[in-house]
Amino acid sequence: MSDMKRPVGERWAGGKLAGADRPFPSERRAAGREDATRHARLFWNHGGCMLLGVVLDQNANGARIRFGDICAVPGAFYIELEGSDRVRPAVIRWRSLTEIGVAFE
Repeated sequence: MSDMKRPVGERWAGGKLAGADRPFPSERRAAGREDATRHARLFWNHGGCMLLGVVLDQNANGARIRFGDICAVPGAFYIELEGSDRVRPAVIRWRSLTEIGVAFE
């Protein structure tokens, strides 16, 4: 693919789409998530760093959060969700270029 652009969001390996021969992965969460559009604030470095994001869906155990860029987010942090009166610890379970999946601890 020297003079062609790679489609956004697709992974290529050895000249073909990675995973194209595999079926779509099944749901791995123990509990489904409900759509929820609200803001989230992530804190780390003893409160010295903060990042704002949008919660796309969540359940009691975790959430999917979208950011403009997530490269600076560490593996563990504290999270405050809009409408909640508490800050709780969370860890990243997966990440893409603009979204993370977090598990609440």
